[in-house]
Amino acid sequence: MKFRTLLFFLFLVLLPQLFPDNLLSQAQDQPGIAKPTIDDDTRFTTAGSIGITITNFGTFGDGFAVQSPSDQPSCEYPRGSGIEHLFVGGLWVGGKRDDGAVLVTTGARDIPSLRDVAAGFEFSNSADPNDVVRERSSIIDNPFFDPEAVSHQDFIADFTDSNVVVPGTTIRIPQHTPINISVHLESYAWNFPFADAFVILNYTIKNTGRRRLNDVYVGLWSDLVVRNTNITPPRVGSPFFQHVGNGYIDSLRIAYAYDYDGDPGFTDGGLYVALKVLGATPQANDAIYRVNSLYNAWLFRNAGDPLFFSPQTDIESYDKMRSPLTPGIIDNFLKGRPGNYMTMISTGPFRSLEPDSSINVAFAVICASKFGSDPTTQDTENSRQNLYTNAFWAQTAYDGEDRNGNNQLDPGEDIDRDGKIDRYVLPTPPTPPRIKVIPAENKVTLYWDRSAEESVDFISGKKDFEGYRLYRTQLGEDLPGKDLLSSFTRLAEFDSINGVGYDTGFDFIRLPEPVTFGETALNPVTGAQETIFYHYKFVNENLLNGWQYGYAVTAFDRGDPEIRLQSLESSRLANVVRVFPGTPSREAQMAANGGTEIKVGVYPNPYRVSAAWDGNLERDRKLYFFNLPANCEVRVYSLGGDLVDSFEHRGASYAGEGIQWNEKFARGERVFAGGEHAWDLVTRDDQALASGLYYYTVEDFDSGNIQRGKFLVIK
Repeated sequence: MKFRTLLFFLFLVLLPQLFPDNLLSQAQDQPGIAKPTIDDDTRFTTAGSIGITITNFGTFGDGFAVQSPSDQPSCEYPRGSGIEHLFVGGLWVGGKRDDGAVLVTTGARDIPSLRDVAAGFEFSNSADPNDVVRERSSIIDNPFFDPEAVSHQDFIADFTDSNVVVPGTTIRIPQHTPINISVHLESYAWNFPFADAFVILNYTIKNTGRRRLNDVYVGLWSDLVVRNTNITPPRVGSPFFQHVGNGYIDSLRIAYAYDYDGDPGFTDGGLYVALKVLGATPQANDAIYRVNSLYNAWLFRNAGDPLFFSPQTDIESYDKMRSPLTPGIIDNFLKGRPGNYMTMISTGPFRSLEPDSSINVAFAVICASKFGSDPTTQDTENSRQNLYTNAFWAQTAYDGEDRNGNNQLDPGEDIDRDGKIDRYVLPTPPTPPRIKVIPAENKVTLYWDRSAEESVDFISGKKDFEGYRLYRTQLGEDLPGKDLLSSFTRLAEFDSINGVGYDTGFDFIRLPEPVTFGETALNPVTGAQETIFYHYKFVNENLLNGWQYGYAVTAFDRGDPEIRLQSLESSRLANVVRVFPGTPSREAQMAANGGTEIKVGVYPNPYRVSAAWDGNLERDRKLYFFNLPANCEVRVYSLGGDLVDSFEHRGASYAGEGIQWNEKFARGERVFAGGEHAWDLVTRDDQALASGLYYYTVEDFDSGNIQRGKFLVIK
């Protein structure tokens, strides 16, 4: 189980039996008494298309422990879809001590719940309350910008296996004999469209003990499961996990899983998740290690199967890491047979890990949609094409300057001429433009700046900006079982007049003079805050009020024929905004219409329970009040005059908060028109609204005026 959960469960349940009343609260306030460790499992990637939880105690994924409304992703892909690919995973390190003892430290192993008090959670962080997961970014105007950052979103964590009790407590870690190693983890995620479907886990493992460790293996254990949690909640028992197909590709060092038959039609036509060994750096004098991968699998907590039994001891765990399944077993007994299989991919042996020495091992978590139209139950070479592409880019990112992957610098590979291999280097598309989106009645206006036009590709050293592409999502793709952000349709494309591409030019979208809305951003050259000026404008009309649309503006370059690199485009997720067209505030409309009075209203009216834009639960409903004053209070009454519910509307800042539909189907940045407010038809007593006629009042805070109206609910 997670140490955070283990700590609080046992800390609250067991320790009061061992200590006098109030001792625990006193321990937190008195000097000299150890405080509980700070386990951090709240951080997850948001830079690319994968949302994966990263912790500081040896695990990744959150075991579906954080449910709606916050709905923290375990390994969600595409991000925002509700399709999860991982229950939980953990780092394993095993080897032979110089006295012959075989030891394995595991970040996690077979568990039905992160609240299950079980062996296997053998890494812990220090008792330092500041020792949490840290974030940094290579994006200059990101709040976590750090010139030392590797990717668009790095997470950094440190943990150890040296503790035999949970730091700050007397709770013993079950069945744990420390190897005495410390681990420095850095995870990397990018928002480039060709590199947004993988997350790299880069582990540096140091021997902090006094004994040499021999024949070392490093691996990832994981409980992979591909299911749509919006359709099939994970808390439905073991059947949720029984629909996973598995496979292994030795030449690519990839172990993978896919949804065999669990959610037909609701897992984006079939999705893959894979764990890949990218590479490793052994000790300098290690003449044994060669980059490789070893694959094993077993049935969840199975003690009887001769092939797929779950390891129970350090010796059995070590054997699973170093003795892979044979191709015959994989082909004849594993592939094409769904089940609740655990996945282990490892690399080794490293000849030794001397005291105070380190080795480095990098893995990638990769996701992909199935290619082609093969049935979800079939795992074919053709259906894995997207997985191969994403794996190629993950490996390319790791190799960096080492283009041929031979672990040494060859002529022409040292791009920055520093005499060492620089890893995690990718060709770079232009910087995504900064955008401003303004919704209005039945339309949306997009503005964006020219920052992309100054982009310089890291590898070529050239300013190779070519043009812009505008995208909008399909209507209705935010409904249950759909994925809004994978439904982008190109609205328009504009490119430079230079003999490349369509040569449309930018006259159609260029503003006569740049405009500003008072926002500022960090200048990538000077490092100072400067006002954002928008140079381009595009108006998208004939939209439906109250419906959700996703918009993005990307920038693309010319490519580089010299290195056979095609045109690269910035990520549509880098500046995507969810927009809800609707009426501006009452004041804004009156000012535009010469002071004509504007009447507050409700739609749909009558409201029918089968409204097309609702979710599939009672609390997923929404009804809109429109033409609202900028600052007002809405009160809803029954026919008998009883107050049903009330809420305040602040048009300048309202972003759809407070209703479950938005938290579930519109996570991320949301923009509403200033005169609309969604209500979930739930009373102030937390009851669903019954059929009938209702009255409402809208009190304008600025003028004191009150408007009245009514609406009908039909169930």
